[in-house]
Amino acid sequence: MSRWLAAPALLLLALPFITLIGVTPWHGFHLAYGDWNSVATSLGLSCISIPCIVLLGTPLSLWLARTTSFMRHWVEIMVLIPLLTPPLALGILLISVYGPYGAVGGIIARLGLSLTNNAGAFVLAQIYGALPYYVMSARVAFEGVPPTVEEAAKVLGAPPWQILIRLTLPLARQGLATGLAIAWVRVVGEFGIVLVFSYFPQGIPVKLYINLQNDGIDAVYSLLWLLLVVTLPFPLWCLASSRRRLKQPH
Repeated sequence: MSRWLAAPALLLLALPFITLIGVTPWHGFHLAYGDWNSVATSLGLSCISIPCIVLLGTPLSLWLARTTSFMRHWVEIMVLIPLLTPPLALGILLISVYGPYGAVGGIIARLGLSLTNNAGAFVLAQIYGALPYYVMSARVAFEGVPPTVEEAAKVLGAPPWQILIRLTLPLARQGLATGLAIAWVRVVGEFGIVLVFSYFPQGIPVKLYINLQNDGIDAVYSLLWLLLVVTLPFPLWCLASSRRRLKQPH
């Protein structure tokens, strides 16, 4: 009975992708001018933003999972606000802060630097778009590590860095991988923040929008397929790996 109750939602989710297979002009499958540059931009700059997200988000996630401070509630709110803010609105806020006349942007401009419509702005937009998702997922992963395990290691004299590297991170690795997968999809697919804050260089989502505006719907399918090929394998691998771990005997 539950199988039939689940069918409408499954059909609703699958229908766009089934349709994509049918409407793609396979006989004329090719990328438009500038599409490969957008792929290189998205992948190349994502390889910078993802490590930044991990380095910034992992300590914050661990602190949220372990702290009993009264500040935890307020820090959680500060993490959720960017996540809940519409991307276009967040892009406008980034311009207000990091633009040439913003509080931070003005200081950067006096140093002869800029954080608008360049690679640095692109990476910053990706970080703002994905960091909250990673933090929330990683926090859940760290909360799944029994504190008693860490306490036992402390009693045995293990230093904090050793406990983190040899116990906490390995035990939380599956949840951290899930958070990283979500961050990867957000980073590569970020559109709203990038469109407002860093129109140039053009990544895949912005180039899809440009192709759609200039040449119509038939001009975007090739790049759309490439976007799916780029973004989906890692999250799907994480899902499959997680299911294998659950089936393994303990």
